[in-house]
Amino acid sequence: MSWGVSKAAIVGALSGLAVTAAVLATAPGASARSTYESPYGYERTWNAALRLVRVDNGWKVTEKDDANGYLLFEYRSPESGARPSQGSFELVRVHDPDAPVSVLVQLPQMPHYHEQVLLDSLAVKMRREYGDAPVHKKPPAPRDPPDAAPDAPDAAP
Repeated sequence: MSWGVSKAAIVGALSGLAVTAAVLATAPGASARSTYESPYGYERTWNAALRLVRVDNGWKVTEKDDANGYLLFEYRSPESGARPSQGSFELVRVHDPDAPVSVLVQLPQMPHYHEQVLLDSLAVKMRREYGDAPVHKKPPAPRDPPDAAPDAPDAAP
């Protein structure tokens, strides 16, 4: 093999690496979380998520904190085989205990659809156990106070 052929192979390989690096640098990052807006309030949503993980699916809970709203567990699926992967539920509460709660699921080692399947399972479980979602009425918008008196011309002293 001549020097010209070797140089062409090296330049080709370096060009391929440069293109790969450019694609990886400009590709958007994968979102490692999925969300669901639960209309059932914090307490009901927390209890249902915990039962979904531990009772319904039999996954090991590695850490939980209901006061701060997170649940860490070992996720197992037919695709992952016998090896578990780490998963988490996070509940973001608001001041009103009956207000909707944001539920975030993360399964960083699994395809995105696994997160969505968990959220869909949670929504179905809650509807089955608690009935139709409660309707939350928004508080009425504050009204402007009525004027005490019409504008009067300034009196000169």
